[in-house]
Amino acid sequence: MYDFIKDPSLYNLVRGPLVWIAFFIFIGGSAYRIYSLINLAKNEKVVLPFINLKATLQSILHWIIPFSSRNWKRRPIFTIVTFAFHICLVFTPIFLLSHNTLWYESWGISWWTLSEGLADMTTIIVILSCIYFLLRRIVAPEVKFVTFTSDYILLAITFLPFITGFLSYHQLFLPHKLMVTIHMLAGEIMLISIPFTRLFHMFYFFLTRSFMGSQFALWHTKDW
Repeated sequence: MYDFIKDPSLYNLVRGPLVWIAFFIFIGGSAYRIYSLINLAKNEKVVLPFINLKATLQSILHWIIPFSSRNWKRRPIFTIVTFAFHICLVFTPIFLLSHNTLWYESWGISWWTLSEGLADMTTIIVILSCIYFLLRRIVAPEVKFVTFTSDYILLAITFLPFITGFLSYHQLFLPHKLMVTIHMLAGEIMLISIPFTRLFHMFYFFLTRSFMGSQFALWHTKDW
């Protein structure tokens, strides 16, 4: 019987060509989406001239500071989990020592890294946050009403790179090399999905806040 665990070809495929494909689709797809949104705004004629820089910065600032907006203050637990989740989601992969090592081996690039203990903590925060968001979608009526199958899929796409990374680092559950392979594949799926799903809000968040902030400024009211 063929033992794909001991065969390095699968690992090399995921470690090599699939990484390049994932980054190409992520960068190319994201650039195209941003270009399309800006182009659409230009075609509308009134959108870009309508943008108010001061209102844009105020709107973005109020929404990225915990408990700054009224909506954040009304749901303190959700606010804490949301901010902790997003901060750890972004910074853990960037400053993880093992990822930094791969960057250095591939392109000679290196930067500051998280300590092993802190990386474990931030990874666990993401994992627990995903579980919180899952339970919230199942239990909270106002969230359950607007939850679709795609929401669960996106949550799984976000969850898998972190849980598999945690398990592979601590060498739990499956053979180490197999778990590392699954971890890399999960990360590549997440990268590829960003331009084509609601995960793209990591980019268009700034555009929507700009438009909403400018619109409310026109009415001399706040959007928070």
